[in-house]
Amino acid sequence: MDLIQYTLPNGIRCILKRVRSAVAHCALTVNTGSRDELPSEYGLAHLLEHSFFKGTTHRKSYHINCRLENLGGELNAYTTKEETVIHTTTLKSDAAKAVELIADIVFHSVFPQKEIDREKTIIIDEINSYKDTPSERIFDDFEDMVFAGTSLGHNILGKKGSLMKFTRDDLLRFIGRTYNTDQMVFSMIGNISEKRFTELCNRYLGETASHPRTFERDRTDRYVPMTRTLHRSSHQAHCIIGNQAYSLREEKRIPLSLLTNLLGGPSANSLLNLVVRERNGLSYTIEAGFTPLSDTGISTIYFGTDRDKVDLCIELVNNELEKIKRGEISPRLLNMAKKQFIGQMAIAMENNEGYMLSAARNYLYYNRVETIDSIRRKIREVSLDDLTEVAQTVFGGNLSTLIYK
Repeated sequence: MDLIQYTLPNGIRCILKRVRSAVAHCALTVNTGSRDELPSEYGLAHLLEHSFFKGTTHRKSYHINCRLENLGGELNAYTTKEETVIHTTTLKSDAAKAVELIADIVFHSVFPQKEIDREKTIIIDEINSYKDTPSERIFDDFEDMVFAGTSLGHNILGKKGSLMKFTRDDLLRFIGRTYNTDQMVFSMIGNISEKRFTELCNRYLGETASHPRTFERDRTDRYVPMTRTLHRSSHQAHCIIGNQAYSLREEKRIPLSLLTNLLGGPSANSLLNLVVRERNGLSYTIEAGFTPLSDTGISTIYFGTDRDKVDLCIELVNNELEKIKRGEISPRLLNMAKKQFIGQMAIAMENNEGYMLSAARNYLYYNRVETIDSIRRKIREVSLDDLTEVAQTVFGGNLSTLIYK
């Protein structure tokens, strides 16, 4: 069924996909993330996400946590570089409770300082845990390199020292500046009628006053490739090779997504997995990733290996990249890669929650959600020349490398 679209007078955009299911998923996606923090606010967007659960004008923290969980449902949230998302999963009969709860914590939170201070200790524990996981930490350090000097070039969690200084007033000031109604998308997927959907949106989200955005995000600075080795106390060595890449608004993101999946996607027959793991036994995990953002993107190749095998792994990766840059992909392999990618995407779209979150992000930036048929067509239209071009651009002589040893 087609997507139902509805915009409230205050500018909040609402989308519904009707499916036959006993379960309903809801989310409020806000176009605000760590990128929107001022230098004195690093870590504030993530602290705010945690603090939404600490009390409203209607509920204590305990009642927020129990509201849906007592019904078998779930309430959760996450923060990225560019978005904050609060999402729920409930039985369809409890969908109204979910919408009301999301609206309550986003628009009526009171942020008790005592609760904020307690939550800071939780985030510090999260920071410590993250520091003990080099396979995750290296991605943040790599982004700091690639986006050095910009609002994208700092960790979402923030630093312990600055985190401890934040107050309730800081949270309220950040909300007042960045939580703009024209930068919000409320999404739902479930067996809900259009009439019921619009009633819920008007009742719980429509009461919020219009508050359009008045600032623009800073542009990314000129990229300077670099190579860096950091010494970490870990058993393995870890390595990331990558570059800035295409944004959400560039059509070349499609062939780069296809190339990324061919190189190091989740399938065991990805090119890098075959050459580095299967043929040479050098790495348990090797993968490629591409994250398009609103005005830029980042493309990465990551692997973990023994300390004395890093150079050999890099050589093997570069050999595969050189073949692709020379156009040495057979028509048969390209056709297989397209079928594989289309199949993976179709299967992923069967996950209703994942589809809802992805659709909301698309609607946030494009004001539309592409159909699976449109996506299939664009993937099928990718040519060998397209793959060669993006490989030469993204994996040319301007790569950065970060190694943990």
